[in-house]
Amino acid sequence: MSSPATARPPTGSTVPVPYRVVRRLPQTHDTATLAVEPAGAPLPPFAPGQFAMLYAFGVGDIPVSVSGLAAPGRPLEHTVRAVGAVSGALHAAAPGTVIGVRGPFGTGWDLARAADRDVLVVAGGIGLAPLRPLVRALLRAPDDHGRLSVLVGARTPADLPFREDLRAWATAPGTHVAVAVDRPDPLWHGEVGVVTTLLARAPFTPSRTTAYLCGPEAMMRATARDLLHRGVPGGHLQVSLERTMHCGTGHCGHCQLGPLLLCRDGPVVDHDTAGPLLTYREL
Repeated sequence: MSSPATARPPTGSTVPVPYRVVRRLPQTHDTATLAVEPAGAPLPPFAPGQFAMLYAFGVGDIPVSVSGLAAPGRPLEHTVRAVGAVSGALHAAAPGTVIGVRGPFGTGWDLARAADRDVLVVAGGIGLAPLRPLVRALLRAPDDHGRLSVLVGARTPADLPFREDLRAWATAPGTHVAVAVDRPDPLWHGEVGVVTTLLARAPFTPSRTTAYLCGPEAMMRATARDLLHRGVPGGHLQVSLERTMHCGTGHCGHCQLGPLLLCRDGPVVDHDTAGPLLTYREL
């Protein structure tokens, strides 16, 4: 396919809506998940793979993928890594802090492509965050797809997010969870190496598999190349791409990748579209 992964959904609020942090859960030394609830009227529902623009009042806003969908009794969740002024302020937000949220923006994972097929979810580090709602949706409907494999790579054991989720997912029937790290510590007894080393033992039939990838671009290129070589159809590979997003509505052009504006045509894009673009690292 040569079009974006899914039809573009209606754009949510372009003005920050106040949300209150109700829980902050550290994931790693520099990453935390913020659970937020609306201080007034809520935003429209998000879909797995979409993102919001989060505003730290008096500092600025940044795009952050949704790592947990709002539902009755469950707040909206975003996982933030502290790498700059805005992300640092959001990462440090304690319960009770009010932040601004704009959205929902962008395309989401196309769950319909998983119907009656084996599913591979492959994440690199914090790339597991936008895949987390997808995995939850797949686990809620196990009869709609075949075997599910969740493969995660991290630099070190200390950089591995969502450990409790990974343990819980591994107990679900028909679900295979595997983790590899680049640099083990003395207590690590799992796989060592890049995430593609986990593919050999994942239970899937390539010709009838759908794969969803998110992580560093080098990791997604290598994983997609491996999966295509094994026989996974290019039309059943989706990737989530990241570029600098400023407006979230496709107007400023900062997130351009070739013909795509990723805040509008992404972040989830078919590999048939994204693959050729990712070979040009200067784009």
